[in-house]
Amino acid sequence: MTRIALRPAINEAAEVLDRAGVRSPRYDAEELAAHLLGVQRTRLALVPLVEPELLERYRDLVARRARRIPLQHLTGVAAMGEIDLAVGPGVFVPRPETELLFAWTLAFLETLPHDHRPIVVDLCTGSGALALAVAHARPDAEVHAVEVDPDALTWARRNADDRIADGDTPIVLHADDATDPELLTDLNGRVDVVVSNPPYIPEGTPLDPEVIDHDPRRALFGGADGLDVVRGMLPVVTRLLRPGGAVAVEHDDSNGSELAALLGKNGEYSDVVEHPDLAGKPRFVAATRTTPR
Repeated sequence: MTRIALRPAINEAAEVLDRAGVRSPRYDAEELAAHLLGVQRTRLALVPLVEPELLERYRDLVARRARRIPLQHLTGVAAMGEIDLAVGPGVFVPRPETELLFAWTLAFLETLPHDHRPIVVDLCTGSGALALAVAHARPDAEVHAVEVDPDALTWARRNADDRIADGDTPIVLHADDATDPELLTDLNGRVDVVVSNPPYIPEGTPLDPEVIDHDPRRALFGGADGLDVVRGMLPVVTRLLRPGGAVAVEHDDSNGSELAALLGKNGEYSDVVEHPDLAGKPRFVAATRTTPR
């Protein structure tokens, strides 16, 4: 059977995705090809020729992506740190921007004294991305992850089981609401870091089809200004953190200053810092818990 050159098919796919309005058509075209071939995207040049049957499957995947089905739903995975996570319908797909929040978390953990096992809490964990990436990078940490949505929790459990199978330190999953006043009371005043990528988009914000048609609405929207869930979380965060512990919360482009003001208004936090993403857009706010009066 005659084999067919792959690169022209990838070029054609990129054009199809570009016409469909996909934001990263070349990257997505290459990722789909790499997924089918079981290789890294950067190694596609090592597979110049493919079977016609594989090319048919590739064009089918490209057509589905052109209908704005998320890339991660087609490949079944999303990355965070050094791990891959299973994702699909019913769970929020982790974004590359959240890698900055993850990196900040690891950097903060490095500043802690080595006199106790660090405790990390991930609120609104979704697929478990942040919690599991931290547990992988810091096997010495005690990591708790909280998620209220049953569908998302199913994905988080699957990912947690996969990480255990790969030898990572287990995390503790909690089927609970991040705004519950009774959440994790056994950890009161003991937590070193709280991180969260909560629902933070203001209602009515225009979104790409990949987001509005496929991510769960419960994981996206946070009320009129996007901060309803965050407001409910902050008393929990404040109660959990030890003095000198820190919180970092991802937010919408439009509400970072408001989030920073919420953290700074009662004197419960110091060193409130707004962090931009690689494009210079406001992405997350971090702050340090002061000593309670």
